[in-house]
Amino acid sequence: MTADHGRGLPPEFLVPRGSSFTEFLRLRAPELLPGNSLGAAAGGPVEAPHGTTIVALTFGGGVLIAGDRRATMGTFIASRDIEKVFAADDYSAVGIAGTAGTAVEIVKLFQVELEHYEKIEGTLLSLEGKANRLGAMIRGNLPNAMRGLSVLPVFAGYDLDQQVGRIFSYDVTGGCYEEQRHHSVGSGSLFARGALKKLWRPDLTEQRALRVAIEALYDAADDDSATGGPDLSRSIWPTCAVVTVDGVHFVDDTDLEALATEVVQARRGNPGGAP
Repeated sequence: MTADHGRGLPPEFLVPRGSSFTEFLRLRAPELLPGNSLGAAAGGPVEAPHGTTIVALTFGGGVLIAGDRRATMGTFIASRDIEKVFAADDYSAVGIAGTAGTAVEIVKLFQVELEHYEKIEGTLLSLEGKANRLGAMIRGNLPNAMRGLSVLPVFAGYDLDQQVGRIFSYDVTGGCYEEQRHHSVGSGSLFARGALKKLWRPDLTEQRALRVAIEALYDAADDDSATGGPDLSRSIWPTCAVVTVDGVHFVDDTDLEALATEVVQARRGNPGGAP
């Protein structure tokens, strides 16, 4: 194919390559990769807004992932209504914890990566393949993580082959680990995990799983200043994505408001939520 047939594109655009858009970008324009624009900055720690807390749990029909809405920068509340949960593609979602700006960049590139693979290969990447692709992106952010700009997402999706919801976690080196039943990341994760252990059941319905996620985030906010609980006065609720065989859908704010208000009311005079 000549340059004319390729509408004047450089030769590297016309050479057959793999299905990874990220790898192509790494070769063609590495400065556009998430975090790489920070390379010329000072080598010391960089202060930036951080997001927490993310919880994920499986239920009978799939998997649910939810996140609070607060971002902090040191002791300062940088944002009260940041979005931390995103659809990765039709059958998976990702929740971000860590440096908010870099994490959002990685998620956006991850979305393009999955769409690019589907267009090139004509089929969906397997759920494990998606999880590993995200791990590779996190590994590429390791130099920034050493400067305090770490990104630790939770990836959850519906496995069309196994017909179950699955959860994957990561470390800063890009290590990918499958979690069973439930998981949480972020500064409030210790408290959220305690709630998940007590409340999770193998026969959870979608509605009950949503209640468990709200309860876990409430417990995290109760003991972790970086986690924001349901804000009734500002009408700020957690972001919750549900992934089933029918795809990804986000829980409507009206439903979240009713459920969060119910949880807050139940905790009055009973802050620990004991039965």
